Amino acid sequence: MFSEISRARFRRFRAIKRAWWAFIILTIAFILSLFSEEIANDHPLLLFYHGSYYFPTCCFYPATDFGGRYKTEADYIALRDDPAFHAAGGWMILPPIPSGPQHPYLDMSGNPPSPPSKDHWLGTDGSGRDVLARLIYGFRVGMLFSLALTAISTVAGVVIGAIQGYAGGRLDLSAQRLIEIWNALPFLYVVILLGAIYGQGFGILLLVTSLFQWIALSYYIRGEFYKLREQPYVLASRALGASHGRILFLQMLPNAMTPVITFLPFTLVAGISLLTALDFLGFGLPPPTPSWGELLDEGLQYLTAPWLAGSSVAALFITLMLATMIGEGIRDALDPKSLTKLR
Repeated sequence: MFSEISRARFRRFRAIKRAWWAFIILTIAFILSLFSEEIANDHPLLLFYHGSYYFPTCCFYPATDFGGRYKTEADYIALRDDPAFHAAGGWMILPPIPSGPQHPYLDMSGNPPSPPSKDHWLGTDGSGRDVLARLIYGFRVGMLFSLALTAISTVAGVVIGAIQGYAGGRLDLSAQRLIEIWNALPFLYVVILLGAIYGQGFGILLLVTSLFQWIALSYYIRGEFYKLREQPYVLASRALGASHGRILFLQMLPNAMTPVITFLPFTLVAGISLLTALDFLGFGLPPPTPSWGELLDEGLQYLTAPWLAGSSVAALFITLMLATMIGEGIRDALDPKSLTKLR
């Protein structure tokens, strides 16, 4: 399935311990974040009441199911200490972090933000919401956004750069001038303008960032295809009448994948940093979406609450450091000269 060269590169990547362990840690953290509702939530994982089992983290249950008066969602925080609930034999199993990212815990002493405590390990923010829960959910949002951005920008950059490098001539020059004009547009102004017209949201933000993120990769792919277009196997394929699509994507592209693979981790880093910066400036995801940038902004507003900025900066630093170590490991693994540098 994989060539011997690909397997050798993978072995070389595994031999770079810091990159391999960074990959494992970041992958496990992302997989766990996909189940954030089961890790940090004020809804129970399992609830038993009047002989029936309920799964509140997965399903909606009205308050009337547990002795309440209204059809709105049950207040599971109040239900934990409700004597009538326990008198009826009710019990519940809570997540490891029994706090949700949206619920304001305003019953604590003093005004929010509240310092770290046994109930809220990293304290609460200015609205009384649990900081650790918002960090976990914010990590999932940031990773999903960055992975989607990486996928879209990689496909666009590869296709456009490949066509430019393969075609050359007037098509390449015309496309390159258009790309340079597009790249000169102020990205932040475009985000503000489209956000004002269509509203802030995950989809519109992903679309706008994708329109700019592919450009850098297309330059590298264009250069690779310029080098490959005159290779003997390409000239032979043309002489045999192979279609342009077959030559482009089945013969030339596999030999031009080195910059693509090298770019992926750094594109991921750029996506996380970009989303955090936009959320910090107020032009990112709409509130109350959990966001590291929002926590950084609150950290500036509440300078007497260092846990806000400190926790978000630490989470951002660790994530970017792990992704950068992976990128450096991939770059070294794809470099034939790096074999003698492994340690």
